[in-house]
Amino acid sequence: MKKPEQTSLQQRFLEIAGILLPLWPDEKPLIHSSSCFELLCAVILSAQCTDDQVNAVTPSLFAAYPDPKSMAGAEVEDVEHLIHSVGFFHTKARHLVLSARKIMAEYGGKVPSRMEYLLCLPGVGRKTANLVISSCFGAPGIIVDTHVSRLIYRLGLHENRNPDAIEKKIRENLEESHYTAFSHALNRQGKYICKARNPACLETPSTCPLEKLCPRRGL
Repeated sequence: MKKPEQTSLQQRFLEIAGILLPLWPDEKPLIHSSSCFELLCAVILSAQCTDDQVNAVTPSLFAAYPDPKSMAGAEVEDVEHLIHSVGFFHTKARHLVLSARKIMAEYGGKVPSRMEYLLCLPGVGRKTANLVISSCFGAPGIIVDTHVSRLIYRLGLHENRNPDAIEKKIRENLEESHYTAFSHALNRQGKYICKARNPACLETPSTCPLEKLCPRRGL
């Protein structure tokens, strides 16, 4: 039997999901890709970087290296040249090449579909793995990016912004079938409404659909 406070928290998750899912029904990532490998690369590039910045460099990157085989044979310096406008491009270029080589050597040239295998790839954390398995393979994925962690904290659904703890909290309070949709809806809400600076609730009048449910933690 669940404790009263757990039931209350679960109800808050359900109320928030009930508001956001119809408003933001698109369950696709905002970064551009045309294959699982391209998506994997794009999400690796997206760490501490905006979707727009990633989308600006991936066309030339994927024109040069469209698949794991071509990326595995690339020189890291050549990849760096193509992604130099993205933050931490030295590290990310190395991760792209090493991940492609591991995919070729251990997974037959195909992006693995299982979380534990994805997490073995250089530069791949749980956010990236969850996005890949949900977008490419249709598995439920809890994608905790900076927007999601900010909203979960501001909404009072978790006491800090630790991504692993937030993923666990969402898993405890929502059905599996809502994981992916809820992640993307929170992402859009954070990107367009509950921004890091000047969130909509501070405007007059407020345009935030969650205003009555939000304690505005941290604001």
